[in-house]
Amino acid sequence: MSAKKQTNWEMFFNQAVKEVLRPNTKVLDVGAGLRIDSARGNQEDPGRAWIKPLLTQVDYQVMDQVDTYHPNIVGDIMAIPLADASWDAIVCLAVLEHVPRPWDAMSEMFRVLKPGGLLFVYVPFLYPYHAMRGYYGDYFRYTEDGIRSLCEKFIDFRFAAVRGPIETLGHLLPGGLGAKGVKFFGRWLDGWRKSSGKQVSGYFFLARKP
Repeated sequence: MSAKKQTNWEMFFNQAVKEVLRPNTKVLDVGAGLRIDSARGNQEDPGRAWIKPLLTQVDYQVMDQVDTYHPNIVGDIMAIPLADASWDAIVCLAVLEHVPRPWDAMSEMFRVLKPGGLLFVYVPFLYPYHAMRGYYGDYFRYTEDGIRSLCEKFIDFRFAAVRGPIETLGHLLPGGLGAKGVKFFGRWLDGWRKSSGKQVSGYFFLARKP
């Protein structure tokens, strides 16, 4: 049986992870968004087990705003308790929508990255409300233009839009209406259309500190 065909955003994610987890580097995962270590985060994705061997060659640490899920570092992304220019890469996946002042978060991540350091981010655009009571709120959504504005100090942007408009609609439907079959059919239709436009679920992006 042939392997499942990867989407453009899945291929982007895989390549970005490999670039970020370069040998002999310090990598900060804000919010444990890589989902590869249940001992340092609230979720673990079995489909990302391929990432674990890459961790053996880097200094990988998790930061969260509370100690509930046993991060290495307890700290607020809007006031990161780390030295200037001290990290080679930062991973920040599905975090910035939960931050009340994302511009402060971006400034702080820029500050703690070394020159030439990489920032790997996922943010939602058309996506359901998903706060977690007592842990984080749900404040913002992001277009590609908004991302560029928020990250104006960074360079060398690369983007991958996640899902096209029809599949995105499936994710926005309430309850069982957004079932797997609807999403699968939406992905097929989006592929047939050949263009996803800008009405997408969200964006992965990779950027560099000058």
